[in-house]
Amino acid sequence: MNLKELYQEIILEHGKNPRNLRKTDNFTRDAKGNNPLCGDNVHIYLKLNNNNKVEDISFEGSGCAITMASASIMTDLVRGKEEKEVKEIVTDFLNMIKEKDELSTQLLNEDEKTKLMCLSGVKQYPMRVKCATLSWHTLTSAMNNSQEIASTED
Repeated sequence: MNLKELYQEIILEHGKNPRNLRKTDNFTRDAKGNNPLCGDNVHIYLKLNNNNKVEDISFEGSGCAITMASASIMTDLVRGKEEKEVKEIVTDFLNMIKEKDELSTQLLNEDEKTKLMCLSGVKQYPMRVKCATLSWHTLTSAMNNSQEIASTED
């Protein structure tokens, strides 16, 4: 199996069977996100402990396979990370999906980086970049405790 096929398989698997698709009990922060051009919606639920470590994270929403896969992968990767680590991972992902070829963070292992890199192919399709980044912008809003709806049009 070549890398492109592996990436497609990961996206399809997470798109069809998203992880953490539920509402976190006793969440401490949350945020909603919307991609008005295609109608994708996500609602991120975040439970931070007293040390600002992600104790639990989940999402609800609807959208295309890329939106759902991205939210699923994101929630898997940031669980257990400290708030500052999450912000670094988000920044690195957004830079990679928009302009860089690789991820530079040292906070993820190789398997985790491969899961994120599977979304890198959307760079070729600007409208799909918005699908891949919606949940990440929404997570940033939740981390910042923002009450505004995160949008891909900002």
